[in-house]
Amino acid sequence: MSNFSKIQALVKKDVMLEMRQQHTFYGLILYIASTIFIIYLALPDAPEAITWNTLFWVIQLFICVNTVAKSFLQDSRGRMLYYYSLASPVQFILAKLIFNIFLLLIMTLISILFFFVFLGFPVVNPAIFMVISVLGGISLSLVFTLMSAIAAKAQHNASLIAILGFPVILPLLLLLMRLSKLAFAEVFKEGAVWQLTGIIIGLDALVVTLAIILFPFLWKD
Repeated sequence: MSNFSKIQALVKKDVMLEMRQQHTFYGLILYIASTIFIIYLALPDAPEAITWNTLFWVIQLFICVNTVAKSFLQDSRGRMLYYYSLASPVQFILAKLIFNIFLLLIMTLISILFFFVFLGFPVVNPAIFMVISVLGGISLSLVFTLMSAIAAKAQHNASLIAILGFPVILPLLLLLMRLSKLAFAEVFKEGAVWQLTGIIIGLDALVVTLAIILFPFLWKD
């Protein structure tokens, strides 16, 4: 079986497990809906563009923690030994990254929908904002997938996800907020978009590279 086929099989396995545990998926949707609805009740009026943008990315962070951070913590040691006999560590981590990206992108689209329903949609350039949201979802899922893998090898210590992820997530969130602000502006600054996008893509590439290099050592532990 080729590398691509093994990665595809591992992704399919994660999809099937997620479908069997539908209560988790619907619980995440309920979490998104209830959080945004509480914000709607707490605010007297529709939030301004800057407030809307800040709330969106803060909620995306918590959605990512609840969606992606559990990806390795729910695998038992016996199951990991079984995976060890089927695939290489690089294939396994790439499959996890791909699955978590798609899962978080679904949650991101659902989040945007609930924001639109309850808090309005003050975005001037919707297409640009959607692209930035997709890019942000990919970035957040990559970081927390790697953090989850490290925490899982530290006797499933979930607190390590927050400790290790904070120095990376904070500048990433600031970059995403700054980049998404351009979608609310009447005048579109193309140069600034490409510069910030390049930085974020560079960080994503760095996280993927670190995952490919570090995970084989975690895998052998």
